[in-house]
Formats: sequence, C-alpha cells, structure tokens
Amino acid sequence: MTQLWSNGEWFDFQDFPVSPLDRGAILGLGLFETLLALDGVPVFADRHLARLLEGCERLGWSVPLPDFHETAQELLARNNLTSGRARIRLAVSGGSGAIDDLASGKDRVVTMIALPVDAAPACLTVNVCPWPRNENSPLAGLKCASYAENFFALDHARRLGFDETLFLNTAGRLCEAATANLFLVKDGALLTPPLASGCLPGITRGVVIELAARHGISCEERDLTPADLHAADELFVTSSIRGLTGVSRFENRILPPGRITRILREAWDAAIR
Repeated sequence: MTQLWSNGEWFDFQDFPVSPLDRGAILGLGLFETLLALDGVPVFADRHLARLLEGCERLGWSVPLPDFHETAQELLARNNLTSGRARIRLAVSGGSGAIDDLASGKDRVVTMIALPVDAAPACLTVNVCPWPRNENSPLAGLKCASYAENFFALDHARRLGFDETLFLNTAGRLCEAATANLFLVKDGALLTPPLASGCLPGITRGVVIELAARHGISCEERDLTPADLHAADELFVTSSIRGLTGVSRFENRILPPGRITRILREAWDAAIR
C-alpha cells in the first residue's frame, strides 16, 4: 500500500483527507519541489529545500517544513523505494482562505510522496511552443502548483510527435522547456537563457553551470532567439528527474550526439552519486 507523509502524519493514499476549500486544490495556489532519489538517497535535497523556502518567502508564507532527510528516508523505506530510482514530491498548499488573499491558511497542507520512476531517456525531440511564457508574470521563477499551462503545451507537442516543447517569452526570447531548462552549445561554449527570461531557476540548471566551470567550459547566460536554436551545434535540457538529456531532433533538424553534452552528462552522473 502506497503511503504519504502530511503535516507530521502518515496516510495511505486512499485515506488522505484534503479540504474541498484548499486553494492549492481549487486555485493552484501552492508550491512544490520534485527530487530524484537514488538507492534511498535524495539528490541535491538542500538546494530544493532552499528554493522552496525562497518561494514561500515570495508569497509571504512562513511554513514549518519537516526534517526532510529523516522523513524522506522513512518515506522511501515505507514504500520499498530504497533501491533504484524514485521521485519525491514535496508540496505546500495555500490552505483555505479568501480567493483575493494570498495568506497561508491555518489548514495548509504540507505533503511528501514518493513513487518509482523509470530511467531517463537517452535523448529527446523538441519543438517550439506556439504560446509564449510571460516573463513579467508575478509567478515567474516560482515552482507553482498551477502547472496546467505547462502540460497543455506538452500535450500539444506530443500530439505533433515531440517529447518536449520550448517556450519563448513575450519578447520573443528563449525561456525554458515545459518541464526543463534549456542549454545550447555553439563553438564549444555553453549558452542558456537568463532568469530574467522568465525561466525557473532549475536545480539541475545551476549544477550544470557549476560543472561547466569545473571542466573549463565557458557558460554564458544571455538572451537567445529561435535563430540561436537553428545555429546551435548541440542542444540539451536539464531537469531534476531526467538530469541532463541531449536533444536529438529540434523540429525538422537532426542533431547528432555532442561532445559537450556527453562531458556534462557524465559529470552530472558522477555528481549525483
């Protein structure tokens, strides 16, 4: 029986009570983090917790979080996920309250679940999403529970035969993928959209930038356009569960496996272990 942790208690999935007035459920007012766990050990947990707390601060919430490492280890053990790959999701809901008030409700729910996850794909195919990302949104940069826009865009891409989709922002600059950050390689240098583009400050994004520096690979955060995609020698995307995944096809353009992508993928694999 799959179990989850919430507000200091353990529940079976089917017994978990959620208020029908919780604004996380009815309005998407909430934050979450998704972490990879390898053989019972959460990957980059402290970075994820720091980002979650920063998001709570932006919303004006003071949310007591659990002793994450201890709770996560028990959660993985209770669900027989102490070997192999697992996905941990730590979420904070807004609780009940007025719809015109961001304040955290007293009945807010902090939950943690863990589920098995398949191995990351060797590569992905991507296209450009027809709908822009609003880099001026008050939610820009937040790992917000209101995720329907991302999955609507992802569903559209998959109906066209692609695995992922890339958002431009309202200025026509590259932003991010629906479930990942984006990197380009040109002439041996790494390029990625800046946070001002509206992209999420991805945990794996930050790790890859650090790894590039350690391996002497130039990395620049700068405004990028669709023309840069067509001119890139390599493309890859980064996310906490998949890690660093090369792009084998961008729309109609086939991209062979790249040297920089391989170097950084191997470095990331070593870092998480």
